[in-house]
Amino acid sequence: MKPTLFVLAAGMGSRYGGLKQLDGLGPNGETIMDYSIYDALQSGFGKIVFVIRKAFEEEFRKKILSKYEKSVPVEVVFQELDDLPKGFSPNPEREKPWGTNHALLMGKTVINEPFGIINSDDFYGRESFQLLAGQLRNMEGKTGHYCMMGYMLGNTLSDSGSVARGVCEVDKDNLLLKIVERTEVKRTEGTPQFKDEDGTWKNLTDTTPVSMNMWGFTPDYFDLSEKYFVEFLKENKDKVKAEFLIPTLINTLIEQKLIEVKLFNTPSKWFGITYAKDRPEAILKIKDLVKNKVYPEKLFS
Repeated sequence: MKPTLFVLAAGMGSRYGGLKQLDGLGPNGETIMDYSIYDALQSGFGKIVFVIRKAFEEEFRKKILSKYEKSVPVEVVFQELDDLPKGFSPNPEREKPWGTNHALLMGKTVINEPFGIINSDDFYGRESFQLLAGQLRNMEGKTGHYCMMGYMLGNTLSDSGSVARGVCEVDKDNLLLKIVERTEVKRTEGTPQFKDEDGTWKNLTDTTPVSMNMWGFTPDYFDLSEKYFVEFLKENKDKVKAEFLIPTLINTLIEQKLIEVKLFNTPSKWFGITYAKDRPEAILKIKDLVKNKVYPEKLFS
């Protein structure tokens, strides 16, 4: 069995100021997700599924899919505002779709095997893909037992502003006890902090494990997501900024003892492009990786 990689590429890039998933940063215009896909294929993934918005389908197919769709099976699915269960419709004032777990639901019709989830604008490192692929192969035929690649918070912050991170608590066996999506995390005078629900800034440590949205699931997760999305909409359908997020649902399912999630601490170095100011540093990091022959100068012929 070769697992599938599911790439979340439907974001609008509001903080970045454009479609960062299409921004060429490598020596031949490679995007960050090009490097992720290269690493995934090197690690044994057998299919790539992208979730995007219809609005940029043509540009996406031209700039991204044309590079490697002849060498690996590729599927494209779409996340839109009105992709809702029967009986629900979006609030007319809502501008964006319903978040990462809503995007994940779009893959149900094309994914029937263990699969990994990643963001399109995060550089995860090859060791992470190797680790994830190995765990996914071990998950075949199982239900309710998932995994997550964990990064140290101190290695994931941006100098350009606050970021969103899934802050994790684990037990002695590295099973996830709790994960809370913190939408404002930043370093203040050397100390990582997050803003809680009351608007108070609270300290974290550099070694706090966090989610960078690199998960491993089996197809039963789609069924759980559908069920809980209905519950989410009943409570939040008129909240124009409410999001159905992967960490939030995972936390609920753990609390209800319906699933187990094993956190694997990856040795990979993460970087990303949350803000436009992050772009020059990301270009330099990719340049160094190519110079040191971690990647070929041209990823896909």
